[in-house]
This record gives sequence, structure tokens and C-alpha cells, in this order.
Amino acid sequence: MQETFNQLGNLLLDAVPTILLFIVLVIAYRVLIYGPLSQVFEKRRALTVGAVENAHRAIERAEAKAAEYVERLRRARAEAYRAREQRLHQSNAECETALVAARKAAGVSVDEAKAELEAEAANARQAIQASAAELAVQVVRAVLPQPAGGSR
Repeated sequence: MQETFNQLGNLLLDAVPTILLFIVLVIAYRVLIYGPLSQVFEKRRALTVGAVENAHRAIERAEAKAAEYVERLRRARAEAYRAREQRLHQSNAECETALVAARKAAGVSVDEAKAELEAEAANARQAIQASAAELAVQVVRAVLPQPAGGSR
């Protein structure tokens, strides 16, 4: 068994340089590769998260601008509708004013025509009354025989 311990001791003694070399390699790996690689990964992660945050901010700004655009569009439509309604009311008022003026003018023309017609009718009545006596005389002469000696 002694021999086994001696062989085991020799084996461990022979392994010491390998173990030391392994430890030096692990330390060198940590210092030369793992540390800088970890820093690169952290920077990359920070940039990625930053880019995502920037994207979220850009999306929020775009949504705000879209909401502002929709609001401005709604206000512009409402203003256009109000202007159209105002023009319609103004146009209706102008038409109503023109219609009232036309009705007044037509009323005046009708009144003038009635007065003229009544004057013509009065003149015609006077002419008929004036000629009625003469017509009566002519009718009487035509109907009644005239005396032969015929005095008038």
C-alpha cells in the first residue's frame, strides 16, 4: 500500500506543474478574454436597451403627432362645416331678402295694374253710359216705325 501512496504522491508531484499551468491559464482567460468580453456584452446590452428605449420614445412621439394631426383635422373639418353653414345662412338670408323685395315689387306692379284696370273699367263704363242713350235712340228707331212725314 505504501507503494500506492508513493505512486500517488509522485503522480501529484508530477501534476503540480500542470495544475499551476491550468491556474495561470484560467487567470489569463479571466483577465484577457472574459473581462473584456463581458464589458463588450454589457455595452451591447446597454446599446440594445437604449435603442429599444429610443424606439419607444420615437413611437410615443409619432403617436402624439398623429393625435395632434387628428385633432387639427377634426378642428379644420368643424371650421369648414361652420363656414359652410354660415355661407348657407347668409345665402338663405340674401335669397329671402331678394324674395321679399320681389314680392313687394310684384305687389306694387299688381296694385298699379289693378288701378290701371279700374281706371280703364271706369272709362269704359262712362263710354258705355254715354253711348247707352244714343244706342237706345237707335234701337227705338229701328224697332218703331217712323212717321212718313218724318220729322225729327
